Amino acid sequence: MNAELTPISWYALPYMYAKDDNVVSIHEERPTVQMYGRLLKLASMVLAEEFKQDSLNFWNEPYHQASKWKPCADKKYRTTPGKPDKSNGYIMVSANGGLNQQRVAICNAVAVASLLNATLVLPKFLYSNVWKDPSQFGDIYQEDYFMRILKDDIDIVKELPPHLKPLDIEAMGTLITDADIVKEAKPDDYITSVLPLLLQNRVVHFLGFGNRLGFDPLPPHLQRLRCKCNFHALKFVLKIQKVGSLLIKRIKKYYAAPRQLDKQLLGDFAPGISPKQHNIASGPSRYLALHLRFEEDMVAYSLCDFGGGDYEKKELEAYRDVHFPLLIERLKNSKPVSPVELRKLGRCPLTPEEAALVLAALGFKPETFIYLAGSHIYGGSSRMQPFTSLYPNLVTKETLLTSSELAPFKNFSSQLAALDFIACATSDVFAMTDSGSQLSSLVSGFRTYYGDGHAPTLRPNKKRLAAILSENRTIGWNTFEDRVRKMIEEGQRVQLRGSGRSIYRQPRCPECMCRS
Repeated sequence: MNAELTPISWYALPYMYAKDDNVVSIHEERPTVQMYGRLLKLASMVLAEEFKQDSLNFWNEPYHQASKWKPCADKKYRTTPGKPDKSNGYIMVSANGGLNQQRVAICNAVAVASLLNATLVLPKFLYSNVWKDPSQFGDIYQEDYFMRILKDDIDIVKELPPHLKPLDIEAMGTLITDADIVKEAKPDDYITSVLPLLLQNRVVHFLGFGNRLGFDPLPPHLQRLRCKCNFHALKFVLKIQKVGSLLIKRIKKYYAAPRQLDKQLLGDFAPGISPKQHNIASGPSRYLALHLRFEEDMVAYSLCDFGGGDYEKKELEAYRDVHFPLLIERLKNSKPVSPVELRKLGRCPLTPEEAALVLAALGFKPETFIYLAGSHIYGGSSRMQPFTSLYPNLVTKETLLTSSELAPFKNFSSQLAALDFIACATSDVFAMTDSGSQLSSLVSGFRTYYGDGHAPTLRPNKKRLAAILSENRTIGWNTFEDRVRKMIEEGQRVQLRGSGRSIYRQPRCPECMCRS
């Protein structure tokens, strides 16, 4: 492998999937799966037109109001309460999930520590049999920087003081699991159930802490603190910044000074190029990043039909039996919803084929360079062929970086996910296929916060898209194109964060951003 821009050769790879925590290789060649052959042919014909104009609208934010919102979560306000003179005790957090779930847990913990006038012990990350990553906070984020940025808001320590370390927290009753506190809990839930334990024992330990703090109602200063944590305090360690910068340089050439978005994610490693270097710079001047949520677990859990026939149906049933026993039990006691109905309701993950059709309808040319985040696509080449037939210039971190450059990240899935986060957040256009994905949500929020109105994100509405694609046997390409474009444009409207919506995904609100 070399450092040049090398598109993925899907046909050279056997299909692989995880079973019983081992990687199993299926060497027989799977037939290509196509659900929308007619539309694919139309897309191919339209994209092949030499004088077809590129859809410049979707390389740019369509609404100028986006540029009026500026980052200001780190601004000091006279009304913001300072740190208390005396701490009520220590809060420990052991966060579950992958990189992005842990990021949310960290910032929620910061807000809870402020709410309870507590000292936060630098969060720990639980080892998961799914992620298999032993990384801790300091392996991913800069510890001292995190503590320094938040020093005026809360006290943060790296460890419990010696006199509290020997305590049996579980025996004391101050170990709080996700079963002990409701999802999207309100501040009052913490005041009534957690604060008395903290005052009594001087320490509480949250185990899991997955989405255990709601977004509304919440005092403005705590909402602002969440934003400050997510957008300002959490910086990737230098190792990740350096390789992330290398990844971006391999994808595109730069004509200008680093943007605010680049600087925040890459620090001193933010790429830039002087005018004298223009002639020797190689690669495209812009690229689109795509987060394609079509991994086997996602596909199996959805209960949808993806056109792969009996083989696919039996394989996904077997996967569910092993990995989702609770889902199987629930299905036994509930009325089944047909795969057709699930698709109509917008509950099915977008296939690579559907993602390609959306990009084609938006006018992205076949030569568009596309960075694929993740890349563990269910079905391998049998699923990717419809995509690469329209867009062959598909790259991943594995094809852009050498084996020696990737070696320090091997077996560290969260650190690899951080590279995907960087490549997606700093892209010229970011396309998501599942708005419920934590990576997509956090990346789109970062682009809103630091993008200065020049970081467009494409969000398909799966329910609307399913209705459009249901007419695939008869719909004309112009009609298909028009309806898809309207769907995407509506998702790009500049709106204030709605009540209950994630502040990490939708930071346009007075607590996070200022309107100029």
